Amino acid sequence: MSSKGTFIIAEMSANHGNDYEIAVRTIEEMAKCGANAVKVQTYTADSLTLNVDNEYFGPRKQGLWKGQKPYDVFKEGAMPYEWQPRLKMVAEDLGLEFFSSPFDFEAVDFLEKMGVSRYKIASFEITDIPLIEYTASKKKPMIISTGVAELVDIERAVNICRKVGNEDITLLKCTSEYPATADQANLLTIPNLRDTFGVKVGVSDHSMGSTIPIVAVSLGASVVEKHFILDRTLGGPDSGFSMEPHEFADMVIAIREAEASLGQITYQVSPESKLRRRSLFLAQDIKKGELFTKSHIRSVRPGNGISPIYYNQIIGKEAVVDLSKGQPIKFSYFK
Repeated sequence: MSSKGTFIIAEMSANHGNDYEIAVRTIEEMAKCGANAVKVQTYTADSLTLNVDNEYFGPRKQGLWKGQKPYDVFKEGAMPYEWQPRLKMVAEDLGLEFFSSPFDFEAVDFLEKMGVSRYKIASFEITDIPLIEYTASKKKPMIISTGVAELVDIERAVNICRKVGNEDITLLKCTSEYPATADQANLLTIPNLRDTFGVKVGVSDHSMGSTIPIVAVSLGASVVEKHFILDRTLGGPDSGFSMEPHEFADMVIAIREAEASLGQITYQVSPESKLRRRSLFLAQDIKKGELFTKSHIRSVRPGNGISPIYYNQIIGKEAVVDLSKGQPIKFSYFK
């Protein structure tokens, strides 16, 4: 995924505002903030819905897009196809990977001609097995969001990828609410997805902070996806749950710190640290031939003497040399 650890995806989605220059500036900011990749969406409104005003396709009655027909929302959010090859060059010149979520076969064909390096299947498309099969058949790494998927849906999606010979699969735990809240995240699902399906795992997060990505990384996520916008006041369908540059940059720093903090499983203690532990010292002088008593021995810091685990074994032993208060006790000092 990324030589830096977690593969951090900045999702542009509809946050280009139908302005090519805003899209370019957004990618430039993504690079400055430390993202590994920019992801866009390749669709037309007709890829996703029907331009019909009835109970199924009419204005939404609740939620972030209340009062708007899905067709109009998707038409507003769709990134023009002619921008995408140019934006890919912009991203790659800045060291970012550029890829997309296709929403129909034509989008996959278009992206193949562009030479994208991987594909993302959005949450609401996880039951579109023909689309997943066609996309996976291109033998590029597959990232699949699971926001509205039951276990059987995920199983079908993974199996169809494998059926066409594509084993490079990453499942993203996703809460398909906009914005999502922390109590909806259920991040313990992340290691379960990894163990159940034998795939890489990550998170696609629509919350308004960076807590969920950081916790996800601590649970084994190798991919984090967050929506990115230059300024939420620009508006747009996704502005309400997108991160501004300073927020995204802070998240990247926190994720990198979380990665570093995970380290590796180890119980090694450095010699320097061992000297910071307690050990046995002389609490009063003792002459050669005298027997050690409790009054002679004290367990204190630093660790230059023998371990306190030998405390009871020393009691009653004979000193073989004269020793002064404050000296660390060694095995050679008694018999």
